[in-house]
Amino acid sequence: MDNTQRMISLLGRIRKQMNGAVSESMARDGQKYGLNYGVSIATIREIVAEEQPDYDFAKYLYKQQVRELKLAACHLAPAKSVDTHEFPFWSRGIANAELAEELAFALLSKIYDINSLMGIWTTESNELVAYAALMAASRNERTTSEVAFIAVENATKANPESMLIAQGAVALLCYIASRDRSVKVGIPVMLERLAASPTKQHIVEELEWRLDYL
Repeated sequence: MDNTQRMISLLGRIRKQMNGAVSESMARDGQKYGLNYGVSIATIREIVAEEQPDYDFAKYLYKQQVRELKLAACHLAPAKSVDTHEFPFWSRGIANAELAEELAFALLSKIYDINSLMGIWTTESNELVAYAALMAASRNERTTSEVAFIAVENATKANPESMLIAQGAVALLCYIASRDRSVKVGIPVMLERLAASPTKQHIVEELEWRLDYL
């Protein structure tokens, strides 16, 4: 089968699980797509697990204006295929927080060039792109503390009023601190360098209690 035939087959299985009420609720919450069948992410993951990883097919699905196909693409793309040359393709398709989180969880958290991704994406004024990078780095074993600090500074500077960036920054800082307790000493110093902003304030408030449990 070619990519179009494979997509039709995959979409047929997905549509059997459609939920109109969930789709309408997501639209009201601002999670908008061209077409949304309201299928749960857990169900999408189960359906995609039956498919073979295929980078070309994943990119084909990611370009479709269908929520479930975009989310499926995040799981079908082999992480080893995503290098710096491929970063622009994936960033262009991030339409909302749900997709940013699933892309981070399913694909970007496993890529080799995570530090390069942070260096590029966290300078973006598009909060969704920067958020995806922060969340991916908060799960990627190759994330380095030095680059993580710079990424948080860059993302906060580029998006000074973003609660998404604050959430991503907190997740990343807690992750690197959990791997290296000495990092906890450097976090307050780094935060002092940040200009006052709603994003910084939220990060500080969250870390006041989160770091105590690491």
